[in-house]
Amino acid sequence: MEWKTYGDERQVYTNQWVNLCLADVQRPDGSRCEYSIVRLRHLAVAAVVNDRREVLMMWRHRFVTGTWAWELPMGLVEDGETPEEAAAREVLEETGWRPGLIKPLIYAEPANGITDSQHHVFRADDATYVGPPTEKNESDRIEWIPLAEIRSMIDRREIVSSGSLVGLLHLLLDEATR
Repeated sequence: MEWKTYGDERQVYTNQWVNLCLADVQRPDGSRCEYSIVRLRHLAVAAVVNDRREVLMMWRHRFVTGTWAWELPMGLVEDGETPEEAAAREVLEETGWRPGLIKPLIYAEPANGITDSQHHVFRADDATYVGPPTEKNESDRIEWIPLAEIRSMIDRREIVSSGSLVGLLHLLLDEATR
């Protein structure tokens, strides 16, 4: 049951972060409507794990929801940059740690019924500390958190970001199958 589109999308609002669009669509049931679409730049996320089975995380405030939570380093993929390059850059800028070899971990499209946002999640199994973070607006604390504590942190809603959850749950799944 595929949806049909009629004509081009109409852009309602745009800025450096988001494009809000309307599309004339026909649903599988035959009804036709104007459908809202949120077009976002793609996101790169990095799960950096050390040899003690700890993951590099940031304690940060998100003003939109008014909450504090732990997150993996992440950020937007810039023009001319691969998702892998963006993930490595974000780890260094946000934490002061330079990740080793970055490998794809998992790919996700959160809320793909309304947005085209792509989350590229990577894993690095080592990192070298090079100095304080250069991005001062990202976190209050940076810590290595034992993977064994992640599940209970999720249950307590100390980790709520979808990019972080997707990566961390995949790490936990990998650990469980070892």
